[in-house]
Amino acid sequence: MTALLDVSVHLPEQRVPIELVADRYGLTEMQVKVFRRYHKLGEVCRDPDGGLIDLLRAAIAKLDGLRGQEQRVRYVLHARTFPVVSPYPLNPVRELCREFGMEHANALAVGHHACASGLLAVDAAGRLLAADPDPDALALVLAGEKTFTGEAEILRDTSFFSECASACLIGRNGPHDRVLAFAVDLRGEYDEDGEEVALAFQRDYPRLLADAIRAALSRAAVRLDEVSTIVPHNVNAAAWRQTCKILGFPIAKVVLENVAAYGHAFCADAFINHRTAVERELLRPGDFYVMAAGAGRGAAFSALVLEH
Repeated sequence: MTALLDVSVHLPEQRVPIELVADRYGLTEMQVKVFRRYHKLGEVCRDPDGGLIDLLRAAIAKLDGLRGQEQRVRYVLHARTFPVVSPYPLNPVRELCREFGMEHANALAVGHHACASGLLAVDAAGRLLAADPDPDALALVLAGEKTFTGEAEILRDTSFFSECASACLIGRNGPHDRVLAFAVDLRGEYDEDGEEVALAFQRDYPRLLADAIRAALSRAAVRLDEVSTIVPHNVNAAAWRQTCKILGFPIAKVVLENVAAYGHAFCADAFINHRTAVERELLRPGDFYVMAAGAGRGAAFSALVLEH
């Protein structure tokens, strides 16, 4: 059974108020107030002196569980929101594999589910390990991107993107954070431009996200009232209030404190909030939790159920 053996995150020290980002894209004062008061977004992280490789390197360097296990890593997966994250012919992930003694590993990119690709990468890593002849093989899932374009800096009417990174070491088995189920619902009808489609996506978003969570819980044979915590993506707090209302789940059990502090960190949200949940001791041994129920534009609604 797939298990998360260790998780690390890198949060650049520089924080930028959302007002500074909003100014560059012509948002009105009222729009910014909605972001702050309703969506509960406040700041985003920026690393102006570093590139993508620096973000990911910092996360790998903090992954204590990787030390001494580098030769066991067979797969390194970079979960991406955007298909292209660095100019050709640069390959940051392959370069980091060489730097950290994992040059033998297969380096892959997972980006088919936009911001929900982090969940897809965990599921893919588990499938790869299950098929690997070496029972001791490991996988490394990386997440984090640079806000190198306007589309990568702000999601209009929804969120602001943040430059953070995460690294997650995954094994076929483990004593904690075992993956019980993964569910995804791909809804291609929202992958179109136009105001009508955008409004439909915003309207249906909470219900479809709630449905994905229910589907994952059903596959895991876990009841909603047995879930101790939801470790979410940080798109905004308003979406989670609506989703929890549909589910009948207490909003107080959703780890939302990082929304205001960091904003939406692409595919790294899941792992950033997981780290927070562990540090705050919100997860006890044996607890069931939903990790980063996520929605990627295009659209992919997905959820993981785990046992701590």
